[in-house]
Amino acid sequence: MTPMTTLDYPDHLACVIFLQGCPLRCGYCHNAHMLPPRRSDGSEWQAIRDFLKQRQGLLEAVVFSGGEPTLHSALPAAVCEAKTLGFKVGLHTAGPYPTRLLQLLPWLDWVGLDVKGHDRNFDRICGRPGIWQRNRQSLTILRDSGINFECRTTVHWRDFELVDVERLALTLADFGVRRYAIQVARTHECLDPDYNQTMENAQSKNMLPKLIKRLTPYFDRLELRS
Repeated sequence: MTPMTTLDYPDHLACVIFLQGCPLRCGYCHNAHMLPPRRSDGSEWQAIRDFLKQRQGLLEAVVFSGGEPTLHSALPAAVCEAKTLGFKVGLHTAGPYPTRLLQLLPWLDWVGLDVKGHDRNFDRICGRPGIWQRNRQSLTILRDSGINFECRTTVHWRDFELVDVERLALTLADFGVRRYAIQVARTHECLDPDYNQTMENAQSKNMLPKLIKRLTPYFDRLELRS
C-alpha cells in the first residue's frame, strides 16, 4: 500500500491499495513480483481497514491498483467498504474483465484505464490474445457510463514508433476519450530482460514532447508523465 499520493487519483489526495495478481505479461513490467495471484488470510485487509478509519477526513480517496485488481472476486466488497467509510474510490485497470468493471461502476468515482496499444498491437504488447477486444469493451462501458476516467499508455520504444503513439492517441480521441496520459517505460528491472536495453530510437524520444503539444487540442487533458 502507498499511504499517501497525489499522482494516482487526479487532483485528489489518496492512498493506493495494490492487489496481487495479473493475467497480462507486458515485457516492460517492473513489478514481476505482483504477477502471481496470492490468497490473503484476511489480516491484511483488516490492517487496511484500520488504516482507512484512521485517515477519515484526511485522505480524500482510495485507489485499488495491481497487478490487475478486477482479477479478485473480493474486490466489490472492498470497494463498497471504502465507499461506506466516506472515501471516493478510484480503480486502475487494463480492462480485461469488462463485466466485472460494469458491476463495480455504482461504487466507483474515477477509473484509470491502461491502453497498451492500438488494436492487435495491444495483444502483442501484453502477451495475451484477445485482451484488446475486452479492453475496448471496458472503454465503451466507461465512455457510456459518464464516470470520470482517463486512459493511459506506457510507451517502450521496443513496442512503439512515434507514428504508433500518434495513431493510438487520435483513435482514442475519436472514440470520445477526453483525458489521456502517456508515460515512458522504465528500462530497468523489466519482466522481459530485452526491455532493459535502452532502444536507440532517439528521434522518437526527442520528438515525443512535440507530438504531445500537437495532440493537446484533441483532449481536455493530455499529459506526458515520466
